[in-house]
Amino acid sequence: MLLAIDSGNTNIVFALFDGEQVRGEWRSSTDTERTADEFGVWLTQLMAMQDIERKEVHACIIASVVPAMVFALKQLCRRYFSCEALVVGDEGVQLGIRVLVDQPEEVGADRLVNAIGAHKFYQGPLIVIDFGTATTFDVVDEAGNYCGGAIAPGVNLSLEALHTAAAKLPRVAIGRPRAVIGKGTVPAMRSGVYWGYVGLIEGLVKRIEEEFGAKMVVVATGGLAPLFAESTSVINHLAKDLTLRGLLETYHRNSAQ
Repeated sequence: MLLAIDSGNTNIVFALFDGEQVRGEWRSSTDTERTADEFGVWLTQLMAMQDIERKEVHACIIASVVPAMVFALKQLCRRYFSCEALVVGDEGVQLGIRVLVDQPEEVGADRLVNAIGAHKFYQGPLIVIDFGTATTFDVVDEAGNYCGGAIAPGVNLSLEALHTAAAKLPRVAIGRPRAVIGKGTVPAMRSGVYWGYVGLIEGLVKRIEEEFGAKMVVVATGGLAPLFAESTSVINHLAKDLTLRGLLETYHRNSAQ
């Protein structure tokens, strides 16, 4: 089995693939103070609860946007699974796509594997919207190449910023408001963030298509993707596990060498 690790700014996702099937998937908060042994004990116990033994894991692949996490995750793979992990972005790891931006080394590993996964399943040209700590819009051409994109503050980050910066604004949870015109502070905040993000999505998709010069397929991923997809027709597909599928495809492209 393949252990795929998606290390984001807020959470780390560990997924075990048996061929194309996901045998198990677990999440941990991103904490740069956690050691390989802490991850190892936690993960192997969860695997055991699903009757999966460590020796069944034969390969590992990591995509991380937090450089400080990579050492512990690589050590986890070595100590607990006897694997030398492939790390997206490391020299020698082949993506099978061109990164058509000014400084390719600056592009987050998650954005690249999202592009790989999206092209495999939906072809192109594509816009991939990932609702994470940041909300990213990534452009993939018809050949699967990564062409750049846009980065906006994440939905929860925006809500937290409102609460932190304004003394009278409370902390609220994101949700679809019944009305756009809020009749109180909390409904007004929810409306501004929710419908503001719908406008952001629709506006950026329109501008990207105009600049790219073609109608594009829009794929959304991330935990909040379903919440926003229900309010706009510009999102064509929901892909909950797009990053993990992109990691699996990246592993296949490297293991075939």
